[in-house]
Amino acid sequence: MNILVLGSGLMGYAAAFDLARSPGVTRVTLADQDAKTLESARSRIAEATGRAIDTVRVELPEDPTLPELLARHDACLSAVPYFFNAALARAAVGARTHFCDLGGNNTVVAEELALDADARRGGVRIIPDCGLAPGMVNVVAARAVELLGEGVVDHLRIRVGGLPAHPEPPLDYALFFSVHGLINEYIEPCLVLRDGETFTVDGLSETEEIEFAPPFGKMEAFQTSGGASTMPHSFRGRVRNLDYKTIRYPGHARQVRLLFDLGLGSTEPVALADGSTVAPRKLLTRLLETHLPPPGEDVILVRVEAEAGRDGATRRYRAELLCRPDRFGRSAMMRTTADPASVIAQMMVRGETGEPGAATPERAVPPGIFLRHLAERDLDLRETLDGQPLTLPDDRA
Repeated sequence: MNILVLGSGLMGYAAAFDLARSPGVTRVTLADQDAKTLESARSRIAEATGRAIDTVRVELPEDPTLPELLARHDACLSAVPYFFNAALARAAVGARTHFCDLGGNNTVVAEELALDADARRGGVRIIPDCGLAPGMVNVVAARAVELLGEGVVDHLRIRVGGLPAHPEPPLDYALFFSVHGLINEYIEPCLVLRDGETFTVDGLSETEEIEFAPPFGKMEAFQTSGGASTMPHSFRGRVRNLDYKTIRYPGHARQVRLLFDLGLGSTEPVALADGSTVAPRKLLTRLLETHLPPPGEDVILVRVEAEAGRDGATRRYRAELLCRPDRFGRSAMMRTTADPASVIAQMMVRGETGEPGAATPERAVPPGIFLRHLAERDLDLRETLDGQPLTLPDDRA
């Protein structure tokens, strides 16, 4: 299979790297407007894997060569900023090329899902939101619901954290991605299911204690926006209560909440004594960029839990993942974001994601096959059902 990756930044590089190591992929093409990052990615992948990839310069989203470039590939994986993805998905449908992306914006995802009829006519799959959260956790959530059997699931709790392995002041956090995206996650409304209905709650609210094995111990988790993505809608009627919370070192939520309580999340300009004005959020952004440490060694923590009443008893599912950087220098965030998307791109080409059309990961991606492919990449989720360890079925037979 031939697969195109758009974007040669951290995630695009990591996805191209995984595709280059995948036996079923015959050609990988990495496309970007920046010739320097393309050459760097090409040489690093060749050195680490012993395999050459193709590179090509494109100017998104209006590059006149894009339709022909898409048409030469079986699938396209978008690792560019989210605001390009709706246009790219439309172009992929026109080229009859499968398409997946890393998500990042519910409005854009809705535009992509609206392409369902066109994708069906074109015989291709469109699957947005294929990173870590949303992405991997959507598929794990679907597996939890599936394994608990028929009937309503009472609780589905999704907890995810991208953290520095060695936390430092002032917030025990490092800038693993855009500070603008981080502030949005903290300050925007968070979609949840409560008693079967969708609601929004405040970001940084409902802080809870959550415990992991050493060296982490007691951590905290709190509401953040975006991670639940389409799940409250997809699981409505099947799940009574669903929420997504971000994991941080203890005390983080209280510190950040104080910043916002002081008004530093506001975009409204504030007049100063000298007559000048400043937008508090711009100031906060600059201060975080200045004072938070750069990303060093990171760790990803994931926990998905579900409970359901069945025949007078409570059945419980749990999946847990601890991911660290790999020996090739890919961070934990790169691995858990790019590898799931790489897996889904390949599954689309192999016909493992169902009929053509546009759908979310929790609806389109078979959990058993997906998790087995992740395990091949040393992304092993430890699963239990009613306290007993689970093993993944071999669906290849």
